[in-house]
Amino acid sequence: MRSFYQYMMRFRGAKQVTNETRLADWMFHDHSFPKQSRSYDEISRYLEWNIPFTEALQVFDRLWEQYQEDTA
Repeated sequence: MRSFYQYMMRFRGAKQVTNETRLADWMFHDHSFPKQSRSYDEISRYLEWNIPFTEALQVFDRLWEQYQEDTA
């Protein structure tokens, strides 16, 4: 099973900037992001302490559900 970080990298480099691409780009550039994690709690806590933009937690929650469905 791939990590959430690996799942998110599919959103990088899009021509149209969305909250999904913003979060993926931020994760890519943040060297402290838990890139190997598959834990909702670990990633959620990290985002709460290091929130990159106002909507990031809502975007994460929505994408986490998609991640769970796609990797089940």
